Amino acid sequence: MGRYTEKLDEIKRLIGDLQKEAPEAIGAFHTFMEAVEKPGAMDTKSKELVNVGLAVAAQCEWCIALHTKGALDAGATRAEIIDAALQAVLMHGGPALMYMTPVIEALDEFGAK
Repeated sequence: MGRYTEKLDEIKRLIGDLQKEAPEAIGAFHTFMEAVEKPGAMDTKSKELVNVGLAVAAQCEWCIALHTKGALDAGATRAEIIDAALQAVLMHGGPALMYMTPVIEALDEFGAK
């Protein structure tokens, strides 16, 4: 199992734990997330690409794993994901540039061409 697959598993465990510890709060967050992520003015692929950029800017490796995989599953190419992540570097500078490392590693792990 790779590092970013492990990050996805960690997210699942955290959500499961929080569903037991704080079911109302995590349920409300999940409902909100589903509403925001469903296609609307933007399709799923576009939303996932935005989320990749936001994950890089937020410097969140779990978010990078989740949204890189989500973007790939929605049909994004490696080049599109890198381009989206670079938008965060443009807006957030050097620290975001360093978080291109997990994006590239996640793309490699998930087999993006």
